[in-house]
Amino acid sequence: MESTKAKNESSKDKGGSGQSKSESSRSTNGVLSQPRAVWAVFFAGIIAFMGIGLVDPILKEIAAKLEATPSQVSLLFTSYNAVMAVAMLITGTVTTRIGIKRTLLLGVVIIAIFSLLGGLSNDIWTLVGLRAGWGLGNAFFVATALTAIVSLSTGGVARSIILYEAAIGLGISIGPLVGGELGSISWRGPFIGVAVLMVIAFIAIVALMPKEAGKPANSAPAKKSSFLDPFRAMRHRSLVVFGLTACFYNMGFFTLMAYAPFVMGLGIHGLGYVFLGWGILLAATSVFMAPWLQRRFGTVKSMAFMLTLFGLTLLAMAIWTDTQWVIIASVIFAGALLGNNNTLITTGVMNAAPVERSTASAAYSFLRFIGGAIAPYFAGKLAEWFNPHIPFYVGSGFVLLSVVFILMNNKHIKHVDHAGGH
Repeated sequence: MESTKAKNESSKDKGGSGQSKSESSRSTNGVLSQPRAVWAVFFAGIIAFMGIGLVDPILKEIAAKLEATPSQVSLLFTSYNAVMAVAMLITGTVTTRIGIKRTLLLGVVIIAIFSLLGGLSNDIWTLVGLRAGWGLGNAFFVATALTAIVSLSTGGVARSIILYEAAIGLGISIGPLVGGELGSISWRGPFIGVAVLMVIAFIAIVALMPKEAGKPANSAPAKKSSFLDPFRAMRHRSLVVFGLTACFYNMGFFTLMAYAPFVMGLGIHGLGYVFLGWGILLAATSVFMAPWLQRRFGTVKSMAFMLTLFGLTLLAMAIWTDTQWVIIASVIFAGALLGNNNTLITTGVMNAAPVERSTASAAYSFLRFIGGAIAPYFAGKLAEWFNPHIPFYVGSGFVLLSVVFILMNNKHIKHVDHAGGH
């Protein structure tokens, strides 16, 4: 057993940055042939990412039951993303002190507690505050899950990222379906349902994940991470470029997520099925299409193209906001664009700067979730101040701005297509 393990470790070291023949020989099954610990994290990741799309089908119902305005309800996204953005800065510090497994479990417990309390709350402001707590738990889990999957998986960095993005896609796609079905019984149902599923995820991680997850045998103790490490990482221009690109892009992403349900003219079940279609395309393209785009055209060019298409999709939604089928079709089609871009930009970040991947992820996530915090509330207020078309125009503008920003800084990020393990 030990000799086999040693051989595996040796082959990984020798593969290094190239991974040429061994990588290609595993092209058909490398993603799926994983240890049980990876699947435990994968399952928990699906549930954690359900939180993003879970509330979409019930936004209107929450507004009606708790007598809240669309902009107030959109704060369920804003508080969640704002706390997650800030908490990302301390995830590395916590992980290097208590370990990957305990950090994952901490995140799962926090999500379970705050989602349960959210389902028992009786006013919009309490619910907004509890969603902030949910965001804290998600920060610990999301940042650490990527590191855990990369450390534990057997398919290399690129395939680990595909697996991670698949968990995101499945979570985002299943979330609206669960939200719609449970929400048709009561708006409280989805919150309580997530708490129950998180208990199952906790048991799976405890049972299947090794105590020292991802730590090679006879390795030196891990270097303690500092709160300042993500800020130091931002001295690398490439990481900042990806982070700000994602910030602008998330202005469009969360405008679609938080505001589109209010202009779609559908009930809870209808919204659930629309966002289910959106999420299925997001999951499928993140796993199957994005890697092909990377190989064929490169990360940066593919990302710029997908963001351009997304910006134009939001523009179409702005022009034809009053035409139901255009909004529905645009939301579903956007899932394919977002799935591709999520994988492309995550791969780019992992290869962007010579820093620890967990540190790079924390710095990047801090920048990108700032956009996710601003957009939902901003979209609701723009509709109240002006008209229902304006939020989509503004979201489109920010996404197209991200494309301009990428092209202006191409020389600082083009190296990601030649990085080892791409």
